[in-house]
Amino acid sequence: DRTIRLYTSVSEETVTAVVSAFETDNPGVRVQVFRAPTGDLNARIASEQRSDGVQADVIWASDPLSMQAWDGQGLLLHGWTPDGASEVADSFKTDSFWGTRLLYMVIVHRKGVGPIPSSWRDLAAPEYRDLVEIPDPGFAGSALAMLGYLADEPGYGIDFYRDLKANGARQVASPDDIVTDVAEGRADAGITLEFSGRTAAEAGSPVEVVWPEPGAVSIYSPIGVTASSSEEDAAKSFVESVLSVHGQEVIASTGWAPVRSDVEAPPIPPDAKIVNPDWAKLFSRQSQLLEEYRSIFEA
Repeated sequence: DRTIRLYTSVSEETVTAVVSAFETDNPGVRVQVFRAPTGDLNARIASEQRSDGVQADVIWASDPLSMQAWDGQGLLLHGWTPDGASEVADSFKTDSFWGTRLLYMVIVHRKGVGPIPSSWRDLAAPEYRDLVEIPDPGFAGSALAMLGYLADEPGYGIDFYRDLKANGARQVASPDDIVTDVAEGRADAGITLEFSGRTAAEAGSPVEVVWPEPGAVSIYSPIGVTASSSEEDAAKSFVESVLSVHGQEVIASTGWAPVRSDVEAPPIPPDAKIVNPDWAKLFSRQSQLLEEYRSIFEA
């Protein structure tokens, strides 16, 4: 049997389901998974770069900014196009990594609080002083992507984070932490993943999701083969499996929106507005954005 190593920040349930489907269809290949939040994944990769080289064959990230940073370090394989890539929209792929699922950053609030926030700007309003939590962009890739979008959005910019801080907003590690804190009364509202808020509400938590103005921030979760892979063919097969109709159906079955439009996705409210960041414009700015953010929330 051959073994490929998958480094990922994708949720455990989704990774387990996708890996199981791949191993069933490819009985001669086993997938060894290292799963961690984006910040920890980045630390693991950086440590391996300093020693014997990156041990991963495939990297499956939660956001394109983190993935592009690794690609900029020469970690990803170029010069090939996986089967299924043609079904991925141009805005959700590059020549070395391809979107697999779509994440949406939204507002979560506790049932019964008021006024209900309807825009990102409302989180910095006096009514929510000391009552808002935001996720750490140095820990969670989705939070980094959210930072990238707001920093480039007219009327927001990095000053919006200054406004949040001045209004008493608190940083916590992850979007999931925010859903928990809102449900348990440690915060009234916060920025989180629609998936996290939705699944918590469906499980009976006293939380509600708002698709805010000017729009929920759409983030694509990319996958790519490493340039150093010793099992390149098997690694490519895994990526193609994730991009296939079956692989996308498995992703959808775990509650995430698949990137392929020919696979049914969880429903979105008909009045929901969604915005797509200009990822190419943001690709070279992640370090600068993190430094500016940390000067506000971690000074």
